[in-house]
Amino acid sequence: MVPAASHAHHHDHSDGHSHGHGHDHTHAHVHDPAAPHPAQAAPWSILRMTMAGRLLAASAVCAVLWGIVFLAMR
Repeated sequence: MVPAASHAHHHDHSDGHSHGHGHDHTHAHVHDPAAPHPAQAAPWSILRMTMAGRLLAASAVCAVLWGIVFLAMR
């Protein structure tokens, strides 16, 4: 379901004079409601990490989880 605020709207300013309200009416989030969102570049991805980086991250997560377990057992 697409929220009502995501639809594109247009203002008709063809009455021949300038309104001078200082903002433009372009919207970055405009696509067909039935179409999926366009792909965006991920700022971080585990797939781009080296094997050593993945192992380091996994062992850090494991250490945090074991710390939670030991604190819960106290």
